[in-house]
Amino acid sequence: MPDTLIQTPEPQAGKPWLQSYPPGMPADISPLPYDSIGDLFEQSCKKFASRAAFTCMGKTLTFDGLDAESRKIGAWLQSAGLVKGDRVAVMMPNILQNPVIVFGILRAGYTVVNVNPLYTPRELEHQLKDAGAKAIFVLENFAHTVEQVAARTELKHIVVATMGDLLGIKGLIVNIVVRKVKKLVPAWSLPGHLSFKTVLSRGAGATLKPVNVKPGDVAFLQYTGGTTGVSKGATLTHSNLLSNMAQMGLWLETAFTHRTRPDHLVFLCALPLYHIFALTVNALMGLSTGGENILIPNPRDIPAFVKEIAKYKVNIFPGLNTLFNALMNNAEFQKLDFSSLALTFGGGMAVQRPVAERWEKMTGSAIKEGYGLSETSPVATANRLDEGEFTGTIGLPLPSTDVEIRDEDGNSLPLGDLGEICIRGPQVMAGYWQKPEETAKAISEDGFFRSGDIGFMNPQGLIKIVDRKKDMILVSGFNVFPNEIEEVAMTLAGILECAAIGVPDEHSGEAVKLFVVKRDPDLTEAEVKAHCAANLTNYKRPRFVEFRTELPKSNVGKILRKDLRG
Repeated sequence: MPDTLIQTPEPQAGKPWLQSYPPGMPADISPLPYDSIGDLFEQSCKKFASRAAFTCMGKTLTFDGLDAESRKIGAWLQSAGLVKGDRVAVMMPNILQNPVIVFGILRAGYTVVNVNPLYTPRELEHQLKDAGAKAIFVLENFAHTVEQVAARTELKHIVVATMGDLLGIKGLIVNIVVRKVKKLVPAWSLPGHLSFKTVLSRGAGATLKPVNVKPGDVAFLQYTGGTTGVSKGATLTHSNLLSNMAQMGLWLETAFTHRTRPDHLVFLCALPLYHIFALTVNALMGLSTGGENILIPNPRDIPAFVKEIAKYKVNIFPGLNTLFNALMNNAEFQKLDFSSLALTFGGGMAVQRPVAERWEKMTGSAIKEGYGLSETSPVATANRLDEGEFTGTIGLPLPSTDVEIRDEDGNSLPLGDLGEICIRGPQVMAGYWQKPEETAKAISEDGFFRSGDIGFMNPQGLIKIVDRKKDMILVSGFNVFPNEIEEVAMTLAGILECAAIGVPDEHSGEAVKLFVVKRDPDLTEAEVKAHCAANLTNYKRPRFVEFRTELPKSNVGKILRKDLRG
């Protein structure tokens, strides 16, 4: 990865962010030294052979071990008759098998199709058919979902893993607990499937043949959440992801401007690896820096999660607003030693200022927000990591990244004006898989990806997201952004979580409705409304308040307003 910094450039016309870069940060990344993730993988495994790469449930896989196990997966896939470019699905939570399989697929010249293990049969069938997946690796806990759709897909090979497969003797106990005690494995039947251990055994007897993988070849089909309709596959090339690693690599080093950089970085991987955020920021950045990822299979189990964190000196913690919020409400988390935490990186959804301020007070680490999408591999912008305070913005475009705020007609708007955030750079996807019309809608003729997010850029080049286009509420002709209402509501101590949506109103077109999860059981609707009235102009105030015990969330913990809208 490029590590030679050039002199900070003079600000270019239309690129105000360059003047705000950290000292010595280049405007562009150097030429990529690798053609494929597989090339980078093999170099990293040689360079960091004895270092820990992934740790899960007390078991550690070194880079050497990761090399050996993933080689078996790749060799088996080649021996099974798949050809270069074939798509292989991976339906796994954060367990050691996940990176072993993913890197095995990439090394053998195939394309990874990441699948959310919690998908319904309908969602899984759509994704497998759309991708034309020829094989799937699935954890037995979710094999019953595959069983319901396999016959209607192009799948020729199904490999079923168990939680304990790579945990040694302890794995036998883990499997008994998962199956018999916790009863987390529904009955399933997949005739002709192979076990993960059988595949490793067969792969050990086969040879991984070298494949000429080019920068433009497809590494991942990363399916978007389907928030705008049917889920689409963002076509991410090897070059897209290597570029984003190079961009983040330059940015990451500035986190250690004012503190000693550990030789061996420890990343906390609580977000799911099948999601683009953790895939790149955790797995791929860990690979490129020789770092260790602590895998958390179930971050929703906060007490178990906190017990796990306590065992390690974590340096880098990527997370979401909802996760930070949930952790801070755990008494044991409040007692942890955070002295090793060099970087808390927030993404996936807006980090609310009350949450950020509480986090910094509790951990001593300011949350640094970044921004990106599946379509941008994912990181497009980030706050400076060498400065202390939480900015409430998504930061500056990364090196080699252009951001413009554009109107509905695609015209670039002046600084400070609200419009759609549009992104151009080497990390922007090649397009949507087999959807040329959707690709043409999403990427302008001059190469800018239309994010669907509304925001503005200030004179320093910092970008502030106001909201998603589709989440905007129109009250009597005024635009109301849910993020603003939620951030104000969250400053009321009695609120744990909240979400604002628009509901039909015969007088104003739409009115604001706020869904609230209480921290204080005695909190009343009148108190919530009074607090909002004191801090928001009339048309922004929630007309309706509904208390819930929980809010619907995506697989990464992002609050789903669309589900609240029904």
